Amino acid sequence: MDITTVRFEKPEELNFILGQSHFIKTVEDLHEAVVQASPTIKFGIAFCESSGPRLVRWSGNDQELIDLAVKNARAIGAGHSFLILLREGFPINVLNAVKMVPEVCRIYCATANPVEVVVGETEQGRAILGVVDGGSPLGVEDEEDIAERKAMLRRFGYKL
Repeated sequence: MDITTVRFEKPEELNFILGQSHFIKTVEDLHEAVVQASPTIKFGIAFCESSGPRLVRWSGNDQELIDLAVKNARAIGAGHSFLILLREGFPINVLNAVKMVPEVCRIYCATANPVEVVVGETEQGRAILGVVDGGSPLGVEDEEDIAERKAMLRRFGYKL
């Protein structure tokens, strides 16, 4: 097996979800889940089909995000993997709905951080082995950091 990393390409401000599924109707079901969870969110989806014609299937409501999702899906190239790129919303707005899609098997990450996808390749194909999401910790939070974390959550409306 060859192990490589694929750097996920996106503008800094975009969030995305990377996961694995198992069925061709994933694209439609993910589209419906995202829209039902957050009707105003902008998104693009790509899904790597792993049998039959083995196409990158796509959907969404923002062509730039669709194109970026397809580009990254092709670079990763792992069967049954999917990507959802998000604008005007966060993964937390749609993640539970995505996880509840019956054919979704796994979520690797949901982030706006720089990500490297660890990919294993055999004669049969490619698989996502894991992700490097952002950077390693630089220390431990102190009381000032705790206060800032709590204030940020309240600014975003996630806590009262």
